[in-house]
Amino acid sequence: MYIFGYGSLMNSHSRQLTGQTGKAIPVIAHGLVRSWGKIDDSYTISPLVVNSGEGQVNGVLLEIDDSALVEFDRRESGYQRVSLQPNQIETEHEFDPSKPIWVYVTEQHLQPCEKSPIVQSYVDTVICGCLEVSEAFAKHFVEHTLGWHYPLINDRHNPIYVRLAGVCQSKHALIDNLVASVR
Repeated sequence: MYIFGYGSLMNSHSRQLTGQTGKAIPVIAHGLVRSWGKIDDSYTISPLVVNSGEGQVNGVLLEIDDSALVEFDRRESGYQRVSLQPNQIETEHEFDPSKPIWVYVTEQHLQPCEKSPIVQSYVDTVICGCLEVSEAFAKHFVEHTLGWHYPLINDRHNPIYVRLAGVCQSKHALIDNLVASVR
């Protein structure tokens, strides 16, 4: 089976903090909309959320087994795991369309705010995951994510995001330029 990672799961270092996966297959999933948000007021940061809608979201298909699914379900607690259809997936790479494809969604979410803003350490983790594919993939992520106008704090000096991984300082200027194009 596969899970579709559209946020920090695109970053190989971050996802390895949770469980083992097969290779990451870059894809675009149609019929989804990605935005900054939070599931409830218990969140101290606003991560990414997706829900059904007229849009496209880039990310990676990650092949996993049943034991890894349990670990990723735990990581994504608060989200609902729903299936994607193979015809929603656009990619130049091979994948097995007979295997289930899961995505973590929330149909109801709250907007980022000063109390639970978007944090740079999370942005860095996600975009560095995109850069594992290409700069064009990172640009697609930025352009097809809603809510960049909400509060964003730069926590690079004291990271708040607990799964910060795979981020090197040499990428900061590129990340900042990509984000500046939509803020």
